[in-house]
Amino acid sequence: MFYWLLKFVFPGPFMHLYNRPVVEGVENVPTDGPAIMAGNHLSFADWLFAPLLSPRRINYLAKAEYFTTPGIKGRLQKFFFSGTGQYPIDRSGATAAEDALNAARKLLDEGRLVGLYPEGTRSPDGRLYKGKTGMARLALETGVPVIPVAVIGTDKVSPPGPFKWRRQRVTLKFGAPLDFSRYEGMSGNRFVERAVTDEVMYELMRLTGQEYVDVYAHSFKKGTKPTDNQLEANRIPDTAAS
Repeated sequence: MFYWLLKFVFPGPFMHLYNRPVVEGVENVPTDGPAIMAGNHLSFADWLFAPLLSPRRINYLAKAEYFTTPGIKGRLQKFFFSGTGQYPIDRSGATAAEDALNAARKLLDEGRLVGLYPEGTRSPDGRLYKGKTGMARLALETGVPVIPVAVIGTDKVSPPGPFKWRRQRVTLKFGAPLDFSRYEGMSGNRFVERAVTDEVMYELMRLTGQEYVDVYAHSFKKGTKPTDNQLEANRIPDTAAS
């Protein structure tokens, strides 16, 4: 109920009037059944515009901290994220990647659209970064299609730093569903998972026009490239509102 109020009462109508978003490829969103919505990640605003312009509800995974903050602010925050269909995951433990994938599997088993950000964090400079393979593993294990979701302009609406909301037009493109059934039974093969991930990232690059950078965004932010021992950590998809 709260999800639809946000979409059709507030802030949805405000976003339509103020940012005049344009959507392409709505016909690529399946009318029913599960699918992974794999998006590029430019801004906090990404997970607001994608559901706003999708004909179906999109469920994202959200950091557990959004549900456990104490005080009035914490209760309001929990109410907001729960009401908009976000599902909490704890990203601090040793099993964080597997816990996130299990939560996503549960949603897909229920026939939902699950939104993931393969880059693993917001782009630090507007470029498109190397995708983590957790999304590919999930697609291969469940057999659901992957729909590229490209957002353009959200980094101008709400740039990194203190909260701002600027009057900038946003374009959202739903790409054609990607079917990876040719790799059936090959989940766990890191070369196949990398191939699937790279195919999705190529489609996002094509749809957005972003320059592609073949390093992980979180490594770029730290100024280092990941070591072989970090590869397993690179499997976890990002949350909705990181």
